[in-house]
Amino acid sequence: MRTDNVARTSKSPKAVARAALEAAQRVLPFYTHPNSPKVFTQHQLFACLVLKNFLKTDYRGVVAHLADHPQLCEVLRLKRVPHFTTLQKASQHLLASQPVQRVLESTIRMRYGRRRRVASSAIDSTGLECTAASGYFVRRRHRVSLPWKTVIYHRYAKLGLVCDTSCHFILSIRVGRGPRPDVDELVPLVTNAVRSMLLKCLSADAGYDSEANHRFARDTCGIRTVIPAKHGRPTEKPARGRYRGLMQTRFDEKQYHTRAQVETVMSMIKRRQGAHARGRTYHAQCRDLRLMALTHNVMILLRVEVFY
Repeated sequence: MRTDNVARTSKSPKAVARAALEAAQRVLPFYTHPNSPKVFTQHQLFACLVLKNFLKTDYRGVVAHLADHPQLCEVLRLKRVPHFTTLQKASQHLLASQPVQRVLESTIRMRYGRRRRVASSAIDSTGLECTAASGYFVRRRHRVSLPWKTVIYHRYAKLGLVCDTSCHFILSIRVGRGPRPDVDELVPLVTNAVRSMLLKCLSADAGYDSEANHRFARDTCGIRTVIPAKHGRPTEKPARGRYRGLMQTRFDEKQYHTRAQVETVMSMIKRRQGAHARGRTYHAQCRDLRLMALTHNVMILLRVEVFY
């Protein structure tokens, strides 16, 4: 069921559980294998994982929360509370790239219904800490006689996304590890986004500036791009390439200002779910980032009626 065009997230665990259950039921099979124990469905396990991020807790914490709130178990139709190791093992296959892409497309269909075009979209990436240690603690780690540390990380979890600037809904995600440039991430992000929606205009910062990105978006996908031609060293020479030169002569400042909404999406994710990835390994951190993006979309699905 289509929701209102209001950029707000749900504060109700029951509403989030219903929306997550419905999104998974649309695209995921009940069980991973015909010979599985058939105690918990994939839909129920995915909804429990979303609740884990919504409550900003770990696997043990969400299990304790379900045990203390039988109403949540009724919403998820759980006959008994799963063990925390069951959720940990389920995350390894439920949060892989292909299942996540299917659930993401399911949330998009629930949000937009039959409407297939997004008038204004934006692309950007952000970094999340790989540890829960505060910046103050990291700066104080050295001896008092030495200067304070100014760099608190060497590597971090990186989340790239495409969002609808009118409602902060995520249309495409890409996870990895930084620091690394953004310029080569536009093509895969836009490719995944156009699988579900038609983008009319895409705004990005100078990190995505390249003639190849303009050509792919405009000539291949039919998307009008607004990217400042400022990549590389500062110079007064005209930018090379047809579309990069167009950005210097006919740059749409009003449309580019909508790019700030993708920064709002990053802020919403970090404020509601935390600013660090809880996983210790690279693949675990990638799963955490995917779950953050899906949880963000599920939290925006406020009034989704679930039909069993």
